[in-house]
Amino acid sequence: MMNYETLLVDVSDGIGTITLNRPDVFNAANEQLTTDLQSALAVMHESPDVRCVVLTGAGKAFCSGQDLKDAPSGGGKRSLRDSLERRYNPIIRAMQQMPKPVIAGINGVAAGAGLSLALAADLRVMSSSARFVEAFIAIALIPDSGATWLYPRMMGYSRAFEFATLNQPITAEEAHRLGMVNAVVHPKAFRASLRSLALQYAQGPTQTYGFVKQLLQQGMQLSLSEMLDLEADYQQRAGESYDYAEGVQAFLEKRAATFQGR
Repeated sequence: MMNYETLLVDVSDGIGTITLNRPDVFNAANEQLTTDLQSALAVMHESPDVRCVVLTGAGKAFCSGQDLKDAPSGGGKRSLRDSLERRYNPIIRAMQQMPKPVIAGINGVAAGAGLSLALAADLRVMSSSARFVEAFIAIALIPDSGATWLYPRMMGYSRAFEFATLNQPITAEEAHRLGMVNAVVHPKAFRASLRSLALQYAQGPTQTYGFVKQLLQQGMQLSLSEMLDLEADYQQRAGESYDYAEGVQAFLEKRAATFQGR
């Protein structure tokens, strides 16, 4: 794996862990961090050694969003459109298109674009001491990096509008109640719980997880008839995999399956 200026990257036991590593500024995203993160996600996408991806933060925060002190080169005015199209949107797309489970380990505050990063994952484990902060409206900006697509699907329109406009933080317990996170754990148990879930996915039928991910994403927008056709196609592909044959054989032999992710 490559070395990065703003990330810690580790691959072990099928788990590719990306840790945002600017703890002195609560992992705020500067130009280098977004560049590094795009690169790391691309490596995770291609690596056969990675069967589950974990994204988390170093220190006290997950990610506090855009680093407002990160001035554009040449001293000019930052183009927000350029920042999104070149830096943030490719990251969100990479997470959504990753053919493997992506778990966000929310160890501390996730704010602004950092919250979008957390919500773009497939699963979220959140420390009970962490919180979600919308942040954008406080500087008269709209939620971005996929937030306006993610918020209403998780919270419903009215709650999403309230969160996006009043900027009232959401506690871990409230996030769990709203369905924004899958699990809330005590800070002392956070790392162990996160690894346990990641290991479960890393040992599973990775290709099939990728199929499920693609289908669920399309299922939010396509008709039932279209999804029935897609399910038939993907089920045929799943049925031709090594893991399907192994799963059936393990069932017949009354033993745990040993999946290879293919």
